[in-house]
Amino acid sequence: MEVVTRARETGLAAISITDHDTVDGVREVLSAGVPADLKFITGVELSSTPPDPYRSKGSFHILGYGIDPESPLLQEALSSLQLQRETRNPKMVSRLNDLGVDLTLSEVEAEAGGAVVGRPHMASVMVRKKQVGSVQEAFDRYLATGRPAYVEKGRIDFKNAVSLIRAAGGLPVLAHPVTVGLPPDELEGLIADMARQGLVGVEAYYSTHSPEFTRFLLGCAESFGLLVTGGSDFHGEYKAGINLGVGQGDLHVPFDCYATITAALL
Repeated sequence: MEVVTRARETGLAAISITDHDTVDGVREVLSAGVPADLKFITGVELSSTPPDPYRSKGSFHILGYGIDPESPLLQEALSSLQLQRETRNPKMVSRLNDLGVDLTLSEVEAEAGGAVVGRPHMASVMVRKKQVGSVQEAFDRYLATGRPAYVEKGRIDFKNAVSLIRAAGGLPVLAHPVTVGLPPDELEGLIADMARQGLVGVEAYYSTHSPEFTRFLLGCAESFGLLVTGGSDFHGEYKAGINLGVGQGDLHVPFDCYATITAALL
């Protein structure tokens, strides 16, 4: 419930929790009860692959807004992704050890504190043990895509991701398009193709989107009839400088984004 507490302290009107490949955080909020002064949308973020012939040069993730966290099909897919993470993490720790980094899997699991273990937890332990100077350095030197300790994780193809989110009653949205790693002309073509294949929204407002890139995405949304969403991608200390709701301090996600999402879910 820490995110809910921070959201209220920050004065946010609405939030969604869209954790990677898990809905545990959503369940926690629903179980505790959503405060009357805060709007809440269930969510998830699926590791995916773009439709052919596109190839992401960065990360490609699909958000599912308004999903039923107890959807059997979604749960089955998330369990599979988490199992693949469990085999990936030891491989990455082994690669780090081969590179001279003093790190154990048990330390990483302890850092995660029962949450789904991922690279940010490895980076945090590396910082604490003074193997690197910062989380960003850990990614830049070892953990980012293409770096020496990186191991590809399990992903769901785009069409299946859309089907799973739809089956769970949700809306599939392209997350943080800047991280896809494509130039604007290719990205526009990709978004157009995805819109034809079931995508219903694009995350135009995001912590590291420039004003120009945000305007570009708003134009894509208008051209292809997509909903506009936004998010800070807050990860606590694992993403230094990114604050809940305001990103690097100047992010503003219009309340209309919440209103249009909830209207589309009716």
